[in-house]
Amino acid sequence: MTDVIQLSYTRRPSSLRYMLRAVRPVRRRPDLNPRIVATWRDHRPDPRDLASFLEITGFPAGPELPLLYPHVFGFRLTMAVLTHPAFPVPIWGVLQTRNHLVQHRPIAVGSAMDLECRVLAGRPTAKGAEFDLRTTVHVGAELAWESLVTFFTRGRFGEPGPHSLQARSPTEFGPLAAEWTPRNAGHWRFGGFTGDYNGIHLWDAYARRLGFPRALFHPPRVLGECLSRLPGACDRGAPQRLDAWLKGPVPHGRPVRLHAASGADPTTFALFVEPERPCIVGCLQRHNG
Repeated sequence: MTDVIQLSYTRRPSSLRYMLRAVRPVRRRPDLNPRIVATWRDHRPDPRDLASFLEITGFPAGPELPLLYPHVFGFRLTMAVLTHPAFPVPIWGVLQTRNHLVQHRPIAVGSAMDLECRVLAGRPTAKGAEFDLRTTVHVGAELAWESLVTFFTRGRFGEPGPHSLQARSPTEFGPLAAEWTPRNAGHWRFGGFTGDYNGIHLWDAYARRLGFPRALFHPPRVLGECLSRLPGACDRGAPQRLDAWLKGPVPHGRPVRLHAASGADPTTFALFVEPERPCIVGCLQRHNG
């Protein structure tokens, strides 16, 4: 059995270190289930970062952290795993497709958190491969939050297996709930939260080299702007679950439309840039354990 690769951090993982590791050519192993585990002990929210995060996404301040906070600030562990030489594909060919976030109990703003991210599963698909990365947040000995984030890469990885049960997204979204143009600013700051400094999120010229007319928003930022406009999404007193399917990019400077089945539990929603196909589809509901 392959030994576990353990990445341990007692402070914010350095993006410079793992981004340099990402550009170094290495021979990739064909194993779709590498045993990589990254941990970050005793993380406490920085008040300035938290205030900036709330300002960018539109979440109100409160005594507990928003549901998205561990997903955004814990994403540095995900980046550390995806850029490790033992991960079977380079990060540049990996696309985030699904987020499943579960809040087991509210997390107070001043809490010390222990975060862990590990490769849970990898599997061949008809057009490539999918990888599930699981992140957990413990406050003391108690599991307070967890996520399952799925990434996709194109290629040939063997005979495809059954489809993931979480691959299918809702198809009914409700009426128009909000229209706005996301603010074309704060991209570098948000990249500092996630540790994702991919130029496709920062510069139009770089995005055009990859076939996009404009740079693209970080997906969790757009997801946060959606949630901040949904009734009940900012209620942090009750545990919540969010399932989100990332179906397309949101370019800088483009107006967006949010459709939502407001007042329901679960609340389904979809964000559109173009009229026909949603960029993000989501389902938000109370979590009962």
